[in-house]
Formats: sequence, C-alpha cells, structure tokens
Amino acid sequence: MEVFFIASNKNNQLINEQIKASNVLVIGPNGEQVGVKSIQDALTLANYAGLDLVMLNPNQDPPVCKVMDYNKYRYEKQKKEKEALKRQKANSSELKEFRLSPVIDVGDFETKLRQVRKYLEKGDKIKLSIRFKGRQMAHTELGREVLEKFAARLEDISIIEQNAKMDGRSMIMLLAPKKEK
Repeated sequence: MEVFFIASNKNNQLINEQIKASNVLVIGPNGEQVGVKSIQDALTLANYAGLDLVMLNPNQDPPVCKVMDYNKYRYEKQKKEKEALKRQKANSSELKEFRLSPVIDVGDFETKLRQVRKYLEKGDKIKLSIRFKGRQMAHTELGREVLEKFAARLEDISIIEQNAKMDGRSMIMLLAPKKEK
C-alpha cells in the first residue's frame, strides 16, 4: 500500500503520518463519530476518502483526529483570522497629529482642513497643535482662535474631545469623529 501526503502542514497541527499515537478517536468528514481506530486504519480511511487525517486534540486520551481536507480547513481558518483582524482594526482608531501656526495663511488652513476632514471621515482621532515661538507666547489667544475656528469648520463631522489647552510652548486640541446614529 502506497501512502502519500495530500496536504502539507505549515503550522503546528499534526496531519497524516506525522501523528505518532497508536490509537485515535476518529471523526468522519461529515462530523459523525467513527470510533477508536488504530492509526493505520484511520490513515487508510482518510486515503480512501481522498482526504487528510488531522489531529484536533492531542491532549485527550485517545487523541481526537478528524478526516477532512486540510488545505480547505487551513484556508477557512486564515479567512476567519483576517476577518477578526479587520474587525479589530475597524474598532481601533488612530490618532493623527496636525501642526498649525498662529499666523497660518488661508490656503494652508484650507489644505489642512481638507486633510483633517478625510481622516475624521475614516474614523481617526485628530490632535491639533500649535507651537508658539519667541514673542508669539505673548499672544496665545491668536492660537486659540485658530484652533476654535478650525473646530467650528469641522463641527458637522467632529466633536471636541479636549478643548484647547497650553502644554509648555504648545497649545493642543483633540477632535474625535461624531458617532453615527
């Protein structure tokens, strides 16, 4: 009798001849319990079905093995992991930082506004900061006005999570996207 591998194993799950147990509890391809078989009988059963013998639970006595298409099983498992990762990414929003100036020009202001709007629509939080240099420290109210004007232009899609406050030579404001109802 010639024995061949139908699938290749790329992770730590034992398949076909890699299983070293003498007796295993075999579950059929449709989920029915076949019973306790010797490893040779289980491999023969899997070969006749054109499928693989995959060890699902090596810690049980006897170990539990299932007759299945291992490549298809691995593909479905990877698909589920990718979906879980997508959902995880959708739930976690990033914090994007934008630096403004207390003497920002209209064109620069509009450009930053468009960029921030794009990130807010994606669901990211925005940290706006203004760094005061030299004599600008005497007129921090100009920076506060710029931040408030910026937030007012975005109030249709964002809420102010943290009002403008001084932090050393910088003034910081946090914006978060509005929750859809």
